[in-house]
Amino acid sequence: MAVDIRKIGVVGAGQMGVGISHVCALGGLDVHLVDIDPDRLRQGLAAIEHYLGRQVAKERITEADSKTAMARITSGTEVSAFADRDLVIEAVNEDEQIKKAAYKAICPHLKPEALLATNTSSISITRLAATTDRPGRFLGIHFMYPAPMLDLVELIRGIATDVDTFRAVESFVLKLGKTPVAVEDFSAFIVNRILMPMINEAVYALYEGVASVKAIDTAMRLGCRHPMGPLELADFIGLDFCLAVMNTLHEGLADTKYRPCPLLVKYVEAGWLGRKSGRGFYDYSKDEPEPTR
Repeated sequence: MAVDIRKIGVVGAGQMGVGISHVCALGGLDVHLVDIDPDRLRQGLAAIEHYLGRQVAKERITEADSKTAMARITSGTEVSAFADRDLVIEAVNEDEQIKKAAYKAICPHLKPEALLATNTSSISITRLAATTDRPGRFLGIHFMYPAPMLDLVELIRGIATDVDTFRAVESFVLKLGKTPVAVEDFSAFIVNRILMPMINEAVYALYEGVASVKAIDTAMRLGCRHPMGPLELADFIGLDFCLAVMNTLHEGLADTKYRPCPLLVKYVEAGWLGRKSGRGFYDYSKDEPEPTR
């Protein structure tokens, strides 16, 4: 049964859930955002309004566009509100058990034809789908961070994903003005399969004393024309997220080349997670970030 995707549910009001809600509302869709924490919901809605305001200031959208998009977003703490949704996108923490618990709570409230998706950046779609009541109507929709700024969306089919499900979601992504790419169900898919080992190798170069933080980032910016150095990018993404992806790659592909650098592990254990914690490979406590090594 083909699905015309008009009403979206988003689970999780973190950075990705907020970004996906922003993009969908601006794309003309009815969005309902759910999180178990009311404070996080309030912060998430405030963040969407803030970023829409920035788009208005840069003349990318009009004030009327911003107000209309905000009016399309509702929020709450109960997944029962997903009963009329055509597509629900899970964007909770990158933890397989948390995701599976979310599906267990969500699935009883979905209409039979509704699609369910995960925004995971690395976990097996086939394995996640098998824990739901609709593996044929389940797939991965991996928006890049930050979702409002980056055009790419990876669409990952599990072994049981129906062709009609993929086509419906591909059409949905195109309507948002994004570019979908089809990806097979392998650990970390395309972007993170390539990006995270590069970041991990940059951390190894620092760990082994090859060069300083500043030298490594400068070399990659000027030598490869990357807009951000790999260590600066790791801080921006979050070192805990980088470590989670490397662990998934290491375990999923059983290859020592994906072993997380011990220095990355230590930073995460210390709570030095990058920009969001105020310290990572750079110290963000001052006006101008300073390298910590």
